[in-house]
Formats: sequence, structure tokens, C-alpha cells
Amino acid sequence: MYVVFYRKSAQKALLKLSSDIRAEFQQAFQLLAENPTRRDLDVKSLQGREGYRLRIRQWRAIYRVESERLVIMVLDIGSRGDIYK
Repeated sequence: MYVVFYRKSAQKALLKLSSDIRAEFQQAFQLLAENPTRRDLDVKSLQGREGYRLRIRQWRAIYRVESERLVIMVLDIGSRGDIYK
């Protein structure tokens, strides 16, 4: 099983979200920690850079999987328009 770590910026962004969306992100990352190759979540590989994005409603989380250390590192969380900048 993988361990989920949040960068400080991702942690701050997560705390600013409403409690229901925050819970959805936390549940989704817990599912990814159990199996990072899940197909039932809205996850896509990023183009032009390393990592993946997880979509929940209009919010996105950018993360990467470090298989050698069994870590999922959440880099940032934000709205659809701002997260890719």
C-alpha cells in the first residue's frame, strides 16, 4: 500500500475547499493508495510534464506516483482554470 503525502500548498488548498469536496479528495487518494492504477476514478496522465491529474467536479489535483518509495505525492489542488498554470 502506498502512502499519500501532500505538499504544503496542496494541504492549504485542500483546507480551503468545502468539507464535502475535501472528503471526496481524501477518499479518492485513499483508494489510489490502495491501487494507483484504478480505472474507476477520473484520472489522466499529464501531457508535457510528469504526473497525473485527479478530477472531482470542477476541482483538480495534480499528483505523481513514486513507485520505488511507495509514495503518492499530491503537488497541488485547485480549480480547473488555475491548476495547470
